[in-house]
Amino acid sequence: MKKAVLIVNPSSGNEEAKKYTSQAREKLEQFFDEVEVKETEKEGDATNFARKAAEEKAHSVFAMGGDGTVNEAISGLAEQDYRPNFGFFPLGTVNDLGRSLNISMAPEEAIASFNPERKTSLDIGKINDDYFMNIVSVGSIPEAISDVDVEEKTKFGKLAYFVNGVKEVFNDENYHFTLKIDGEKTEIESSAVVIVLTRTIGGFTHIVPEAKNNDGNLYLLYLKDQSITDRLKSLPDIIKGVDQSTENIGYTPFTEGRLTVKEEVELHPSVDGDEGPALPLSFKVLPQHLEVYYGNEQKN
Repeated sequence: MKKAVLIVNPSSGNEEAKKYTSQAREKLEQFFDEVEVKETEKEGDATNFARKAAEEKAHSVFAMGGDGTVNEAISGLAEQDYRPNFGFFPLGTVNDLGRSLNISMAPEEAIASFNPERKTSLDIGKINDDYFMNIVSVGSIPEAISDVDVEEKTKFGKLAYFVNGVKEVFNDENYHFTLKIDGEKTEIESSAVVIVLTRTIGGFTHIVPEAKNNDGNLYLLYLKDQSITDRLKSLPDIIKGVDQSTENIGYTPFTEGRLTVKEEVELHPSVDGDEGPALPLSFKVLPQHLEVYYGNEQKN
């Protein structure tokens, strides 16, 4: 008997989840013998629900919510001995993984177009003892972006992230980082260090055009900035997409690394939009780790 577990965050998407739960259940019941709906009430619930579904060997786990809900559900499945297939119906502000898998950002369409025959493998990133599906960012600009509150996200969508990031461009705060990437050590000064898994960042597609959902790589980007002028110079490179190091941006595909900061500060990264563990950080990729359902047209 094929069982699916649907994990719903009722507060996602301006509380639209309640509106779409019945539609999602009815759609999944066309393909699964049993559909169990679990609603989150607090942080960590989605992780616990997904982990229990894996332990009970459910066929598939679905998440309905924003990037935070999806991250929690994936974290509950990661590195389990048995990992159910994973799918999700995006409701949040940015939904980078959904965009990279060509899942519609319109909830009704995402649910209506679900087809269990459309599956692909997905890389997962590991940061210390946590997991990420899209992006880890460290520095003054990322900290400003992660400080966007729920009300701003709901009202302005991905524009809220952009505005907060632009404000921080005019802040002079940089950090001195030591990076050890696939065994090679590098020291850099930067306001923003970013590790990504997919080509989509902050709702903007093709910023890292080489990145694929299942290529077994993480991608490091950092600004080579020591002034406001340097930051402004990097913007055209970011807008056109980064596939190599330039005068303004560092770029390296890698599989395993470590990041430390020389300053005596407690610096926390943004992990898929939420605050992560304090530095130092260890990274590695878990290649082709989950089978995921994708949208109308496969995007690797």
